[in-house]
Amino acid sequence: MRVQQRRQKDIGSRQIVAEPALDGGPARVLALDVGEKRIGLAVSDELALTALSLETYHRVRVRDDVAHIGRLAATHQAALVLLGLPLNLDGSEGPQAAYVRDFGHRLETRAGLRVGYWDERLSSVEASSILAAQPHGGRREKGDIDRVSAALLLQEYLDAQRAGGVE
Repeated sequence: MRVQQRRQKDIGSRQIVAEPALDGGPARVLALDVGEKRIGLAVSDELALTALSLETYHRVRVRDDVAHIGRLAATHQAALVLLGLPLNLDGSEGPQAAYVRDFGHRLETRAGLRVGYWDERLSSVEASSILAAQPHGGRREKGDIDRVSAALLLQEYLDAQRAGGVE
């Protein structure tokens, strides 16, 4: 499987930001919405058509976090770990984007994972709206937004890949 780096390119209202593309057909992708306290996770189906919400991981320390993500990637046979990159509204990278890139670098170097980034601007706002529209079967947990955000960014990536926006 070959990995390519892409320059920034507009796709609809989102932007692809230096993400590796998968060649050789569908492969599972593990998506992360990385926060300081929690990581929302989603995984694609075997055909890379649909994003499935997976879990919210409550962070312990970086070493444990990387090991957990590594185990999940192996369990789900993920060829790519896609991290949501929280860009500023003007498209620039701020401190939180640097934090996510640092975590991605650790996943690459410590766990040997293939890592890519996807613009996740406003995904938490969209996830909150989706959850607010759902009938409340009980109390919502903070991690619900993280998990739904991960599924949203992964679905956008998968849709762009099918549309040819990701090479």
